[in-house]
Amino acid sequence: MGEIAVEQCIHTIEYFLGCISHTASYLRLWALSLAHAELSEVLWTMILRIGLQSGSAPGFVILWLVFVPWAAFTVGVLLLMEGLSAFLHALRLHWVEFQSKFYKGEGYQFIPFSFQQILEQAENPDQL
Repeated sequence: MGEIAVEQCIHTIEYFLGCISHTASYLRLWALSLAHAELSEVLWTMILRIGLQSGSAPGFVILWLVFVPWAAFTVGVLLLMEGLSAFLHALRLHWVEFQSKFYKGEGYQFIPFSFQQILEQAENPDQL
């Protein structure tokens, strides 16, 4: 009976630690999303809004010359951030949630491949 109580206490602690881990993982995704939104706002405020306030023809030409690199940079950065967000979400789902629910750690110990070990076993076959 005591073993069952200890095992249940361990499972309870693991459950709460898993909940904290999942929350932290979602907070990372939220922070990335917040950074994405703020970066979009900063790029708009610093480049396009200033150019749109100019009402003259040279201001229009400068705006047009600035818009092309701005658009390429903005789309590149935002695309990179969205791709990173999707990658982190998939990684979190697979490694954090999936592994914590189904992985037991049972089986045999991993032994890395080694030519030296193979040669030693070939030289001394009776020491297996």
